[in-house]
Amino acid sequence: MSGRGVARALAALALLFAAACARRPEPPGPDVVARLGGVDVRHAEFDAFLRDNVGESGGALASEALTKLFDQFLLERALSRLAVERRLAPAGDTRADAVEALLAAEARAAPAEAELAAFYEAHRAEFARPERVELRQILTEERTAAERARRELSAGAPFDGVVERLGREAGGARSGDQGVLTRDELPRIFAEVVFKLGEGEVSAVIAAEYGFHVFQVVRRLPAETLSFEAARPEIERRVAATRADEALARLVQVVRSRYAVEVFDRNLPFTYRGIHPVSRPYESR
Repeated sequence: MSGRGVARALAALALLFAAACARRPEPPGPDVVARLGGVDVRHAEFDAFLRDNVGESGGALASEALTKLFDQFLLERALSRLAVERRLAPAGDTRADAVEALLAAEARAAPAEAELAAFYEAHRAEFARPERVELRQILTEERTAAERARRELSAGAPFDGVVERLGREAGGARSGDQGVLTRDELPRIFAEVVFKLGEGEVSAVIAAEYGFHVFQVVRRLPAETLSFEAARPEIERRVAATRADEALARLVQVVRSRYAVEVFDRNLPFTYRGIHPVSRPYESR
C-alpha cells in the first residue's frame, strides 16, 4: 500500500474510532417526561401546570384529556421559552404571563380605522338587532295578589311601591327588572302578550306552573342595525381576537420549527396519544 493509501486508511479508522468512542445521549431519568429543544421537562412541572389550570393533579382525568393538556403544556413551555429568548420575559420564566407578553408583542399594532370599517361592512348583518322590550314583572303565588298588583299598576301606581306592598303582604311574591329582551328570549306564551303592549302598559295576569305573572313594558326598542360607532366596541374586540388568533398561529409555527420535541411516554402516568413523537431510548437493549 502506498503512503497515500496508508494515510487514507488511517484517517478512515480514526473516524470510526471517534464514532465508536462518542458518548450516546444519556437516557432520560424516570421523572423526565419530554425534551423540548434539548432541555429536559420534568413531571413535576406538568403537575404544577395541571394544578394551575384544572385544579387537580390529573389522577381523575382520562388519558385523552391528559394528552390534550400535556400537548397544551408543551406548547406553553415552548412559547414561554421563545419569549425569554426574545427578551420579553425573564430567564427561566415559564408562566402564562410570558406567553401573553409574546402574543402582545406579535400583535402589537393597533388596527387601523380602515380595517375596522371593512370589518363592519363585511359583518353588517351581524349587527342587526330585532325588536326588543325593556321589561319588568311581578310574580306571585296567588292570583288575587297578582290581580290587585295589575289594577294598581294600570292605575298609575309606582312599580316599586306595589312591589314593596307585596313584599309585606304576600311573602311568595317576586319581582324586578328583567332587562332588555327579544321575542325569542321569552317563552312564547309571554312573548305573544308582552309584544302587544305599548310603553308603560301592563299585561293581564298570566298563569304559569310556578305562579301568576304581571308584566309591564318600560320601553320598546325597534328593530335596527347598529351604526358603525355604536358597534365599534364589539368590532374592536372581535378584530383584536382575530389578530391574536393569527399571531398565535404564527408563533406556533415558529416554535415547532425551532424546538424539537420528544415525549418519553414510559414516564407518563397515562397513555399518551398526542401530536408529538414518542421516544424510547435504549428500548432495544
